Amino acid sequence: SEKQSLFDYLPDDTLVLLHEPDLIRTEIARYMEEAEKIYTEKKDSSLVLPEQEYLSPGELEESLKRFRLLLSGTFRETAENGAESLKITSAPHPQFNGSFKLLRSWIEEKTLEGMEIIILCENQNQRERYEELLGEPTDNFRYRIGVFVLHEGFLMPEQKLAILTDHQIFNRYHRPQIKRRKSHKGGISFKELKDLNVGDYVVHVDYGIGKFAGFKKIKVKDVIQESAVLTYQGDSTLYVNVSSLHKLKKYSGKEGAAPRITKLGSGEWARKKAKTKSKVKDIARELIELYAKRKAKQAYQFSPDTPWQMEMEARFEFEETPDQLKAIESVKADMESDQPMDRLICGDVGFGKTEVAIRAAFKAVMDQKQVAVLVPTTILADQHWKTFADRMKDFPVRVEVLSRFRTAAEQKEIVKEVKKGNVDILIGTHRIVSKDVEFHDLGLMVIDEEQRFGVSVKEKLKEFRATVDVLTMTATPIPRTMQFSLMGARDLSIINTPPVNRQPVYTEIHSFNQELIRDAILQEISRGGQIFFVHNRVKNIEEVADMIRQLVPDIRVRFAHGQMTSARLEKIIHDFYNHRFDVLVSTNIIENGIDIPNANTIMINNANHFGLSELHQLRGRVGRSMRKAFCYLLTPPVNRLTAEARKRLRALEEYSDLGSGFNIAMRDLDIRGAGDI
Repeated sequence: SEKQSLFDYLPDDTLVLLHEPDLIRTEIARYMEEAEKIYTEKKDSSLVLPEQEYLSPGELEESLKRFRLLLSGTFRETAENGAESLKITSAPHPQFNGSFKLLRSWIEEKTLEGMEIIILCENQNQRERYEELLGEPTDNFRYRIGVFVLHEGFLMPEQKLAILTDHQIFNRYHRPQIKRRKSHKGGISFKELKDLNVGDYVVHVDYGIGKFAGFKKIKVKDVIQESAVLTYQGDSTLYVNVSSLHKLKKYSGKEGAAPRITKLGSGEWARKKAKTKSKVKDIARELIELYAKRKAKQAYQFSPDTPWQMEMEARFEFEETPDQLKAIESVKADMESDQPMDRLICGDVGFGKTEVAIRAAFKAVMDQKQVAVLVPTTILADQHWKTFADRMKDFPVRVEVLSRFRTAAEQKEIVKEVKKGNVDILIGTHRIVSKDVEFHDLGLMVIDEEQRFGVSVKEKLKEFRATVDVLTMTATPIPRTMQFSLMGARDLSIINTPPVNRQPVYTEIHSFNQELIRDAILQEISRGGQIFFVHNRVKNIEEVADMIRQLVPDIRVRFAHGQMTSARLEKIIHDFYNHRFDVLVSTNIIENGIDIPNANTIMINNANHFGLSELHQLRGRVGRSMRKAFCYLLTPPVNRLTAEARKRLRALEEYSDLGSGFNIAMRDLDIRGAGDI
């Protein structure tokens, strides 16, 4: 009989909505492949050929041609030719992580913008609780509360409307009310079990890592039982009854690296578990001790502002934003108190965090204390050195930089001067926490982009931390830092107000497409601008630069990466700053600190290989002037992206507003989870 599908039963004037059409096609192709594989393996004459039973992706396309189609989604790989596209500007529910302080300040801010805020609660009790916690609405603090069940809240900035839900404010998932059967906690899921292949590594909670060898029926006390078979070192075999499957977990480790198989009965696994448990406990204990020590210790109390401080601050060429002023006041208050400062400044890329650090550093120097500024990259160290030196050039303050842009002899001399106390502010990469660098009298430690430093550097910093004032600055804090700040273990200042006339960066996700690259470059060149093209592989970066030259023959293209000599790298960045060429193809070394106001288009190749904060930082390299900026995230076809990569890219596209670094960090906390100390 002729193959029939659901579409044959629908009238011609049906409107069919396809959400993420590319993913639908991918899934159908995968199911077809699976069905064909099973068909060839079984070789059973009673089975029907898959193509006789199911629609192939091509046949699906044909069936859909009869209908009017509405396509929605983020990954716009196949916007139909001649189709009209409509962009509805909506943003996801902001993340508050259960903090009513954050919720209050957010409502105040949005009230000033004239937004209507509606909070939906699941029941009357929740409503009363919110009314009690938030207090009466006022002219500067307007909101309404309703009782209605909504799966997810959203914002519609153009319509000046915000719909919040009580479960998302508390960072809980919305659960439909259904009776649940009792299930085992943890262990292997049926889906994972189904996907297990013979030879896969499996972890048994009591016996360790073994290889999965399939299922076998065995006789136990005259009863036939189904068991999973695991093989261990020395050809030992372990049979795991189906009722104990919750004790199994599929092994997940570094891709391509084979784990060491455990020896049964040797006690090796028990020792390994105990060792890991105590290590985790030690880390938690150290952290708790550190924070307790900080609260108990007395730190140096800095003096109130001097006339020089006021003069230096008055020379700031821009007007401070309200959030920036608030952050500066908080930092000064912390420095003047007798408790060691541990403040996190969370402000978006280019929102003036550096100015907060400059004022704090100057205040420390006015009391004859030294300042260390730790940054993740050589380029950022160089940029900060120029900024700090420029802001303090008329005052008796000596600013030096330790990075690979300095010769060994220069570095040696600087280290000597730091020890004598002749250098007031030392800026550098993790070179400044080396053993040979000793400070005469360190009073303030500024850490820029903390999430970029490894464990060993952070351990070294802990030694300073208990007594020295610490100021950490980042646009997207890592989940642990974020959790600590929300918990109140660290003080948090958020700079959310963008500088005047700053516009959000237009962000789009696309599959790698040479036409798109050419058009984007030509569009930017036509308005006299410059372009960043990020390609994070040194091996073939030259080929990518050649490809761009072929696409747009009349433009000047150069490439840069971290394996170049410091002199050459510095010259390339300097030439790009002075518009001696149009396109800079580079690895992610430009992520921090490069400030080129004329570059307002960035293309990030294989964006799925970057983390959220890296992408946000890279996007922050453009849109630093009053011009509209564009960011294109180029990825492989959508079917080759992992679910996590898709979530990350979608979060970045959703949060393209100004000041969204904090939201991105909150979403990161959501995607990766925070853990609990």
